[in-house]
Amino acid sequence: MNLQQLRYLSEVVRQGLNISDAAAALYTSQPGVSKQIRLLEDELGVEIFVRNGKRIVAVTEPGKAVLAIARRILHDAGNLKQVGQEFHSQDSGHLTIATTHTQARYALPPVVKQFIKRYPKVQLGLHQGNPTQIAEQVLNGEADIAIATESLSLYDDLVTLPCYEWHHCVVVPPKHPLLDEKKLTLAKIAQYPIVTYDFAFSGRGKINEAFEKAGVTPDIALTAIDADVIKTYVELGLGIGILAEIAFIPERDRHLRMIEARHLFKPNTTRIAIRKNEYLRGYTYDFIELFAPHLTRDVVAEAMHANP
Repeated sequence: MNLQQLRYLSEVVRQGLNISDAAAALYTSQPGVSKQIRLLEDELGVEIFVRNGKRIVAVTEPGKAVLAIARRILHDAGNLKQVGQEFHSQDSGHLTIATTHTQARYALPPVVKQFIKRYPKVQLGLHQGNPTQIAEQVLNGEADIAIATESLSLYDDLVTLPCYEWHHCVVVPPKHPLLDEKKLTLAKIAQYPIVTYDFAFSGRGKINEAFEKAGVTPDIALTAIDADVIKTYVELGLGIGILAEIAFIPERDRHLRMIEARHLFKPNTTRIAIRKNEYLRGYTYDFIELFAPHLTRDVVAEAMHANP
């Protein structure tokens, strides 16, 4: 048994039981992957996969147990490398952040600027996706940190920590009738077509919840994952926009006006997520603290320890 066999096993499962795709991802041959997995099965005395001819169609019950242990071993092996790198070169390495468009476009730029200035030798990567995708990237080891508003706390293998609260606002073209309202209500908003986020993004669930609780049915004309797209279509007169306050920048969005709506929608919490039992490089702790100053190294380390 060796780490290579465990990597092959894990990658086959990650690639949806497709050996060809696993081999391509590992830069090796399909027969080589198949052979090593067979050798592992022979050594363990159990079949890890259910096969139909040459095709793998499922993971057996003992295979599921083997896979869980294999992933822990690979995780710990990765941690060992991190320890070595930390003490050999404390200010260089790689850090990959998986996040949503709103965070990457509006919340992260000043943090990234400070981080790069502090750690010029660290290669920083930003992966964008929906909350489910970015959580899975961290779980699969493709990213070190996930930052999002939705879904992260639903994964048992992630440690999640609150970063900051934010609110939705309403954006309209200049001279829109809603600008003359003394107090904005959901009923008044619902009189106009609405452009807002897709359900999986940027607190859309809180928007739906507010309308449902008030017994008001909104006219959703268009949904998007990108606040800039929402603002573009509001400028074109397609409807009024509901988006994160952080995504409205007066000096840039001169053709729009923002109406405060904190009294209408519940606040949202952006969270950061890390794999449980992960060994974090020193600069990873620093990035987290730059993004959320209350999440000091001690606070993060204690949270990791409290979630074995």
